Amino acid sequence: MIPVVSCSPIASIAVYHQTCEYEKNPLGIDIVYPRFSWTLTSRKRNQIQTAYEIIVSDNLKDIKANKGNIWTSGIVNSRQNLHIPFAGKTLQSFTRYYWKVKVYDAKGQASAWSETAWFEMAMMCENDWKAKWISDGSNTPENDADFYKDDPAPLFRQTFNIPKKIAHARLYITGVGYYEPYLNGQKIGEQMLDPGWTTYSEQVLYAAYEVTDRLHKGDNVIGIMTGNGWYNLLPFNMWCSPLRNLRKYLDCGRPAVKAQLRITYQDGDIEEIYTDQSWQTTSGPIIRNNIYLGEVYDARQEQSGWSLAGIELKKSKKAIETEGPKGKLTAQMQPQIKPIEIIKPVGINEIQPGVYLFDMGVNFAGVIRIKVNGPEGTKITLRYGEDIYPDGTLNGMTAVAGQIKGCDAGEGAPHIAWQEDQYILKGDVNGETWNPRFTFHGFRYVEVKGWPGIPVLSNIEGLRLSSDVRNAGNFTCSNEMFNTLQENIRRTFRSNMFSVQSDCPAREKFAYGGDILCTAEAFLFNYDMSHFYRKTVDDHRYTQRPQGGITETAPYVGIADHGPGDGSGPLGFQLSYTFIINKLYEFYGDKRIIEENYTVLKKQADFLISHADHHLYNSGLSDHESLDEKPFGLTESLFYYKHIELMAEYAKLMQQKEDAAYYLDIIQQIKSRVLDTYYNTETGIFANGTQTAQIFGIGYNLLPNADKTKAFSALEKAFDIRNNHLSTGIFGTKMMFDVLRKHDMNEQMYRIANQRDFPGWGYMIEKGATSLWETWAYSDNVYSQNHPMFGSISEWFYRSLLGINPDGPGFRKIIIKPQPAGDLTFAKGSYHSVQGPINVDWKISEGKFILQVEIPVNTTAQIYIPSSCGKVMESGKEINNNEIPNKKEENGYVSLSVGSGKYQFKTNYK
Repeated sequence: MIPVVSCSPIASIAVYHQTCEYEKNPLGIDIVYPRFSWTLTSRKRNQIQTAYEIIVSDNLKDIKANKGNIWTSGIVNSRQNLHIPFAGKTLQSFTRYYWKVKVYDAKGQASAWSETAWFEMAMMCENDWKAKWISDGSNTPENDADFYKDDPAPLFRQTFNIPKKIAHARLYITGVGYYEPYLNGQKIGEQMLDPGWTTYSEQVLYAAYEVTDRLHKGDNVIGIMTGNGWYNLLPFNMWCSPLRNLRKYLDCGRPAVKAQLRITYQDGDIEEIYTDQSWQTTSGPIIRNNIYLGEVYDARQEQSGWSLAGIELKKSKKAIETEGPKGKLTAQMQPQIKPIEIIKPVGINEIQPGVYLFDMGVNFAGVIRIKVNGPEGTKITLRYGEDIYPDGTLNGMTAVAGQIKGCDAGEGAPHIAWQEDQYILKGDVNGETWNPRFTFHGFRYVEVKGWPGIPVLSNIEGLRLSSDVRNAGNFTCSNEMFNTLQENIRRTFRSNMFSVQSDCPAREKFAYGGDILCTAEAFLFNYDMSHFYRKTVDDHRYTQRPQGGITETAPYVGIADHGPGDGSGPLGFQLSYTFIINKLYEFYGDKRIIEENYTVLKKQADFLISHADHHLYNSGLSDHESLDEKPFGLTESLFYYKHIELMAEYAKLMQQKEDAAYYLDIIQQIKSRVLDTYYNTETGIFANGTQTAQIFGIGYNLLPNADKTKAFSALEKAFDIRNNHLSTGIFGTKMMFDVLRKHDMNEQMYRIANQRDFPGWGYMIEKGATSLWETWAYSDNVYSQNHPMFGSISEWFYRSLLGINPDGPGFRKIIIKPQPAGDLTFAKGSYHSVQGPINVDWKISEGKFILQVEIPVNTTAQIYIPSSCGKVMESGKEINNNEIPNKKEENGYVSLSVGSGKYQFKTNYK
């Protein structure tokens, strides 16, 4: 809910939340012209902002006096409260800036100045980096088999002296693959698996940490532990194919770090401690680590106090300066991966003598933390799986890396690529606590071997990991299966946000464009994806092939299934890049993302145009995981159509008139060719008439209204053939929700969604699923049981059952159109838009439909109220057209235009 904020004695609105580049008080950004946004509150309805005034200062004294020595915008007559670009003096590296905003209401009355917010710049130019990339100097193995031998993860440290009082200190750090930073014996931050995975040849992310309180006068030590991550991968052939060796496609090398500690003393002096060849390095206790196969930790190899002053490292040597990756160092804005929940096991069984199986209760992604007491040298092995066999033993086959199951995956590769960790005890009489640092797994069950004694439930717990995105939405309704499904979807989504939106957290961990395309809007309604998806866009841009195509996965791992050539992905997977940019504009009003990518988008579009066969495509993956015969030509041609349609929109937004006219002409030619080739005007059937074919044909709005009746009749027949069960794949399923919602066919959608037998979401739940499956059918061997791509139904919960939809970029205009269906008696939830929270709560009781809505300040909404009589009460009174104008009746709804505020509507219903 919006907090109550004290407004000025005159103004009717006030600022209550300020952000710079989507973040409140961001530490360490490197954007030349950062953007300011704010949300507004008011106790009155129908409130808007008519103007704003921003001040920016580099000191608190001025900002407290309401002076801006860096920038004063003056009074700007505008309703814009999102993404106002900084336009003052040049921003300097390592400098904190303070800002305030004042707004003016509809009557021109000024609010009080907002609270003071700040943002701090990091490295604004390459020369700010004095630090060098360093490694331990070890060589990459010459033979593939040697990659599988013990290879202890390096530790790095530097001792330095602080002679006087500190004003503030910041640590800027990156690493490839992963790093963990320490100061004076304590880890800095809660993050794990940092930095985010990128195309290292193009971009490497660094983080900034506030470390003032971690330092003290005298000797201090900074330490860094490193892991292989996505940089020093094993050379095994995924799917047992030499073409699937990731080391052939990803930038690879030995683990390396680059760090710079900047200390500002109270007297104004500045000192910097940075990585170079003067640092010490030695081997750590992590003797093997791999992002897929897991981690081996030998606690006997620990060096107690390795990052504390006064401790001598054993077997240390000088670090080696190295070239490191070539990518541009960029401040990491995407949320870091952190533990978001502790999962407690719900059961334990001894499945064989000395072998125990822990049931964690749910399928999630992360690692296990153990608490153990036992003799030195005891080896504990943890093996993970998503399922169990009928005899109660572990089934890890759905989570085996790269489907390496008894085949030849290369010299030295495992026979079966299990997810597995090992811990070797040091024999501490006070007990030992450990969890892996540089790997993560997808699992529900944990098989434990070698435990000293008999383990109990309290001996292990799960660290559920995910990119720490903020929650944006919530939903609940009277259908308990839907509520369980929503929980499962959110768990699945969280399991697949590890700096990239992955397909599964175990077998592949790749960011497939198709999976992103069909679930992006569901992710956006549930979470704040502003920074996460901006990075996704960067990942796609950096994989652009020489001719212009975008790859199937980003970062590119060499997969190019049935794409149009040059290593580019199939059309539906390439569309992810174009589509995500569109959604960032739609959900967040972010136009800069289009500006930054326009040249790349244009090159991609021109590549697709040049490779089309008379404006058609026939090769691709079509509706992946469909249960029907796939209409390849229709679906691929319509993916192509959508690419060019979005390009025409971008060209118009960028005022590129010639480009817009060109793409509009191409759109008409594609449309004509598709209808001539794949549409039967007599029967209304597209291609083979399957659910997918009809949904694609209708969903891409190819037909005039007069022809849609036949096409819908053919779609209804396709549903009837399946007895109101779906047969669509990942794309057709997502589009089905859109098509039926937009055509007021929610009863049909409810019948499909509410099925409890195969195929459907209810079937998964009936079979005990706590996350989404990769396929409609249950799999105990090949297919993942933690796959987000059928999670598009969560979007339906928000768009149809709650009825929340944007009617313009950034939710400045909102549509509220709940579509009750089936036996639902209530639904309630919210979406926290960039304009503020949008709340919807409706119920059906005693023949009445009661709807409560909250609309943010500075927005307007068109509200549609299901009604059987056309008479609507608002807050106990019949609606007065002077207060709520433009009342209309249409298709069983009463529609009303409203401004901001809280409303309660009541009408007769059925």
